[in-house]
Amino acid sequence: MTSDAAPVAAGHTKGLERSLKSRHVAMISIGGIIGAGLFVGSSASIASVGPAIVVSYALAGAVIFLTMRMLGELAIANPEVGFFTDYARKYLGHGAGFLGGWLYWYFWISVVAVEALAGANILHGFIAAPVWVIGLVVLAILTAVNLMSAQSYGEFEFWFSSIKVAAILAFIALMGAWLAGALGGAPSPIDNLTRFGGFAPHGVLSVVAGVATVIFALTGAEITTVAAVESREPARAIAGMSTTLTLRVVLFYIVSIFLIVWAVDWPSITPGTSPFVAGLVKVGVPGAALVMNFVVLTAVLSCLNSGLYVTSRVLFALAAHGDAPQGLVKLTGRKVPARAILASSLFGFGAMIASRSSSTEAVFTFLINASGVAMLFLYFLIGAAQVTARRRMSAAEAGALKLKMWLFPALSMGTMAAILLILMAMAAQADLRSQLITSIILVAVLMGIYALFRRGHSR
Repeated sequence: MTSDAAPVAAGHTKGLERSLKSRHVAMISIGGIIGAGLFVGSSASIASVGPAIVVSYALAGAVIFLTMRMLGELAIANPEVGFFTDYARKYLGHGAGFLGGWLYWYFWISVVAVEALAGANILHGFIAAPVWVIGLVVLAILTAVNLMSAQSYGEFEFWFSSIKVAAILAFIALMGAWLAGALGGAPSPIDNLTRFGGFAPHGVLSVVAGVATVIFALTGAEITTVAAVESREPARAIAGMSTTLTLRVVLFYIVSIFLIVWAVDWPSITPGTSPFVAGLVKVGVPGAALVMNFVVLTAVLSCLNSGLYVTSRVLFALAAHGDAPQGLVKLTGRKVPARAILASSLFGFGAMIASRSSSTEAVFTFLINASGVAMLFLYFLIGAAQVTARRRMSAAEAGALKLKMWLFPALSMGTMAAILLILMAMAAQADLRSQLITSIILVAVLMGIYALFRRGHSR
């Protein structure tokens, strides 16, 4: 990678229609974070850490929150930069932009494949058709939605996210009332958090290691900076994402998980099942499993919808910089990068077809594992770009920033150090080590491709 600052292609977002409203962008940010990782994936984290998983979520949330603050500063200070991966390009060089763009595309294209399969598996319980066929149909429908316009994507995502937020708020209210004894019973004793071997039954190190497990469920808020390019008030949307909005979402996680481990005997929660169902069953809600199936399906479709949107816009931006085929910058009459959308959806279609054969399972698993740490690498690049940008500013320029990272440079450097510690914690855990190794291989391959084909052209 070059170390020189790289100019960002002027007008590389030109032609995209600013049709997304503030309510769309706000919900897109929430939708990017709240997914099946909360409603189902949190069960594995609870089982491995115990009640202290709440602390793991809080620590992971702090890293995400501070990273989004750095991203917010970069976005407000550089309104000419359309997509967040291009901050690395501007301040760290073309190679960093190339690596960041393709890592981000790879991460979300893997999300598309995983969520399409997850949604198909849920619907398979109600529809008598092969899982891969259901997945193809779901993927085709949401591809069509994205091909209509950015506003159609935003409207679908608004309602998907609204359902998820309403479900979490209702869950928190119901569980809180039950624990307080407001639903007719006696208040639940707080010692439920400690009576199964203590608050951290597997030790303090398990809490730190738990951060590496749960942080992936909290990624996704940066989607706002991508969607803001097609919004009417980009600065307002980004400022909201980097402050109160991200904090609210993190609190959704912490509060709901805290209520679950308080109400439910946590050893009874098994990986792969929804702890939210366990909580609702404890309260006595009829049809709890059916209700949560609907909510999880909504979360899956929301992430799939966002994945198709984000991957197409990232491909569009990469093509504008010459880092992807130039045909991908072509827009339809509705100002939609249709070719980029279709190119991204092909990976999902391929995953559906590949799921039919067990012979492709190992390859598919490797591809998905390779995306596991991509967001942490990207967040580290955001931190490096923010530190570089601030250090190049004069005192007057830094003082004039409308939104800035707190306690610079201590918090910026501390956040980057925390990301490195999470990666080290992953290396120490056998079940996460494979994700780290395959992600490092992916980074090495991308850097090799850049060195062979892009370095001279970028210069």
